[in-house]
Amino acid sequence: MKKYEEEKYRMENIEDKIYPWVKEELRDSHALNGKNISEKDTPLISFVGNLTVLLVIQRGEDAYEIIKDNMLPPDCDIEKLYYRACENLARDVEFVFGHTWYGGYAVLADGHHEASSLCLRHIWDVCVQKLDDDLVIMAPSKDMVLFVPAGDEEKLARMIEFGREAYERSQDRVSRSLMVFTKEGKELLAYDEVQH
Repeated sequence: MKKYEEEKYRMENIEDKIYPWVKEELRDSHALNGKNISEKDTPLISFVGNLTVLLVIQRGEDAYEIIKDNMLPPDCDIEKLYYRACENLARDVEFVFGHTWYGGYAVLADGHHEASSLCLRHIWDVCVQKLDDDLVIMAPSKDMVLFVPAGDEEKLARMIEFGREAYERSQDRVSRSLMVFTKEGKELLAYDEVQH
């Protein structure tokens, strides 16, 4: 029996419990099988800049298993599965926005999916409209996403400093890189791709 034929991996049993996780380094301290994630046996979706998305199955209240190639049937369309994971994320995870001490904003969720918010364009579209500016976004760790209006250089400098310190302290680092969500194009881009 192939792994994807086992009851706990059958697509009809897991498709509602799959979520996207955004990563730069392929490791995760909380995933059941996340200590060493290999590009060779893990379906990865190219994302923004150096970021990739891997897919996880929620196995319990606080337990997640990273999807490996052998858990998916050979005819599985990974892009469709990614969109399904994003739908599950939007349906199941409540994202809240808070203020930071330096005058920026943070995305708050459940400690596992904050960085996953990068996958949900509608969240960023609402923020960009409310702040009436492009957003500069930083995801130093799995449980922390920070952003400021692109036009506020003072807050941007403070966010970068705070984000880099958070990255160094985190067990589940994501990235020190900056991203921009553009008001006009409504898309998430690597910061260095956009002229400011």
